Amino acid sequence: MSKHDEEGIKCVVWDLDNTLWDGVLVESGALTLKPEIARIIRVLDERGILQSVASKNNFDDAAAKLRELGLWEYFLYPEIHWGAKSESIARIQKVLNIGMNTILFVDDDPFERDEVAKANPDVNVAHADSYATLLEDRRMIPRFITADSARRRQMYREDEQRKRAEETFDGPKETFLSGLGMRFKIAEAQGDDLARAAELTVRTHQLNATGRTYSYDELDALRRSDSHKLYICEMTDVYGSYGKIGLSLVERTESAWYVRLLLMSCRVMSRGVGTVLLGFLMQEAKRAGVRLFADFVPTDRNRAMYVAFKFNGFRDVGDGDTGARVLEANLEQIQNFPGYIEVVTP
Repeated sequence: MSKHDEEGIKCVVWDLDNTLWDGVLVESGALTLKPEIARIIRVLDERGILQSVASKNNFDDAAAKLRELGLWEYFLYPEIHWGAKSESIARIQKVLNIGMNTILFVDDDPFERDEVAKANPDVNVAHADSYATLLEDRRMIPRFITADSARRRQMYREDEQRKRAEETFDGPKETFLSGLGMRFKIAEAQGDDLARAAELTVRTHQLNATGRTYSYDELDALRRSDSHKLYICEMTDVYGSYGKIGLSLVERTESAWYVRLLLMSCRVMSRGVGTVLLGFLMQEAKRAGVRLFADFVPTDRNRAMYVAFKFNGFRDVGDGDTGARVLEANLEQIQNFPGYIEVVTP
């Protein structure tokens, strides 16, 4: 495998010839899948690990063969052409909006592996012969397999439909968003939400105020604590469910509330909902007559979250006792929820 093991694998990108199957497609149509590889692909999918293809082949021929083998549906944004595989992987990474270090590229050809590794040093690369051990690779064994994990591929398919609809829509973006029928639900986390909540702390980096991770047991204890509230968010629209996409942990005292954790999936950034949860917390604090503070730990990936705080009127008031910067909300200037979203609160 590779040295890049600090973060789990979110997407496996497969070569085809002599990797997924034995033989070369342009030389023979009579190809056989590698032993057990169909099962491995299905299990990875069930674990919520995305999969794609980077192959030098004729697109129509390769797609037809994958359909014949019953595997085409498992691959998102396949790159099948005669161009460089490093460029294929860069396009896959961009459209999936995941880190390069969360991609594993599997190929039998040492030249192709080397070309990808040199162009994208953060990408994990593996020889095709190692495919049989993928299910035992700890980077591909999620801590939890949740309902959202199991339908992650389907959620990306639904996002494809949304993007195509938006690209062909002739009119203002807000009019398009109004037609999506978005429903954003905020609720206090229950026991059956905890696996997904723990998963969110591990997987979400861009719209994440602190980057802290929490175990299932830690979140359960905080959820039960009289001095804390754990909120989880879910969003749906006419195309389906985005799943559980937001999380916040609030520590509460008589005079002030402290947002110890705030995160939102990057998949909803373009829908204008990134600040809905923050606005809800500000409204609740104002009703309770308390001040509202939030921890923020800047990283090279979460500047969008800092922008969200500033947009909502938070100001930096210095270092906190948790090692984070502390931001305070101006509760006299709370942004209204976007009119095109139905927000459901506890």
